Amino acid sequence: MSDPTALDHADAMIEKAWARPIAELEKASVHLPVEDPLLRAAMHTRSHLAVVSNSAIVHQDRLHALTRPGHVPAFYDLDRITNAASALRTAYAESNTALTTISHLVAAREFALEADGGRDSDRVRAATARTAPSRPLGLPADQPAPQPPATRAPAPANHR
Repeated sequence: MSDPTALDHADAMIEKAWARPIAELEKASVHLPVEDPLLRAAMHTRSHLAVVSNSAIVHQDRLHALTRPGHVPAFYDLDRITNAASALRTAYAESNTALTTISHLVAAREFALEADGGRDSDRVRAATARTAPSRPLGLPADQPAPQPPATRAPAPANHR
């Protein structure tokens, strides 16, 4: 069996966090309106990781072909070897960045789930209630709050 790739690691992290297979999650992430923005971001990052992983494989194969045993590279091959090695290094860096991004999204999901049902959920609800529009002082609780007065927008000044 071959070594697990970055895409395999990403799939394992995503499947473990959402407790569903990748095929199901791919279908769920494209629904509009977005039900789970963290899932959508993780799946977008995963699709980028798939492209970058394929690119890394192509660059690695090209580099192996240019540096095969018993082959003496020609002068013009040196530039191609350097370009292939540089592109491979870039693809690996992008792959690691995408994998790190997915791990951060998984961690953010875990923190969000803790906030929903954990001990801090009361504090989150209280903070949310404080930011909601409140009723003006002096009005009884059974009457609805009056609508804010409509004001005209100031006319734009003509500066020449």
